[in-house]
Amino acid sequence: MTAKLKMFLYGLFVGAIIAFPLGINFGKGAPLLSNPFEKRDIKTKVTTGAKKILKDAKEGLHEVTKPAPENK
Repeated sequence: MTAKLKMFLYGLFVGAIIAFPLGINFGKGAPLLSNPFEKRDIKTKVTTGAKKILKDAKEGLHEVTKPAPENK
């Protein structure tokens, strides 16, 4: 019983050590096996996000302002 408990706790500890950096990278949108403590350039991230938001807004505006279909 104690051997199984020790093995479980050891597996839990090792799993947490491996999962922690992977979770950080996943949350940041970085490649999973990159350095999770690397300083990221926020300016690039913000401008990329802003361009995506503007593109989505433009597409949404075009979709909303389409002429209504004619009913016969």
